[in-house]
Amino acid sequence: MYKNIFSRKSLGIPYLLFLLLFVLLPLFVLIYYAFTNGQGEFTVLNLTGFFTDPNTLGTLCYSFGIAAVTTVVCLLLAYPAAYILAISKLPAKSIIIMLFVMPMWINFSLRITALKEILTWMEGRLAYHPFFNTVLGMSYDFLPFMILPIYTTISKLDGALLEAARDLGAGELQAFLKVTLPLSLPGILSGVSMVFLPAMTNYVVLDMLYNSTYIMGSLIGSYFAAYNWNGGSMIALILLGIVCLFTLMTRGIEEENTRGGALL
Repeated sequence: MYKNIFSRKSLGIPYLLFLLLFVLLPLFVLIYYAFTNGQGEFTVLNLTGFFTDPNTLGTLCYSFGIAAVTTVVCLLLAYPAAYILAISKLPAKSIIIMLFVMPMWINFSLRITALKEILTWMEGRLAYHPFFNTVLGMSYDFLPFMILPIYTTISKLDGALLEAARDLGAGELQAFLKVTLPLSLPGILSGVSMVFLPAMTNYVVLDMLYNSTYIMGSLIGSYFAAYNWNGGSMIALILLGIVCLFTLMTRGIEEENTRGGALL
């Protein structure tokens, strides 16, 4: 009897192998090094050391600050742009969207190097404004990731809801605050996730615009460069837990708003 080799289970085998080799196995190695010392013995000193070391806690707080400010700046710039593009009837709308995406086609290092030259010409020494330069560089890099999900969400909204709000006596501002903004929250949360989480670890922008190690990604790199795989693995594991927790929180809010909870 002929057996279909292209069944769903058979087609899932390559993905399963990829998941085991490149996701679960590296995660297991990370957990092993995080809870062992240099002699391979089990220990929790790496975990307790993270929360008692002022250097790591200060770096974590600074990373949160960089990521939070970058996310807010991207949101304040992206939402008006995405909203105007979504509700406009411009024939060149697709071209404008492409202009927002086009910088992503250029090499990342080239873009940051060009921005560095501009900032150097304006400021003289970048060391005078490290926080501002880092937020500016990350906002420049991550802005398209905030614009696109918000634009997609707003453009898919049912226009009949706004018409119903106006028929019930709502003004433009009230209709926006009561209808458009709550229903666009899934796009906002998606954009926040795509900006906030990478901004916590993207030390390349910080190192290129201002040579420092005040962010989680560069701190992890310094641990591994010093062959302290155990401490670096624990920091990476804690950061992974923060990322997972943040993702679960945003997903729960997004699902609630998808069901219409925010609109009600």
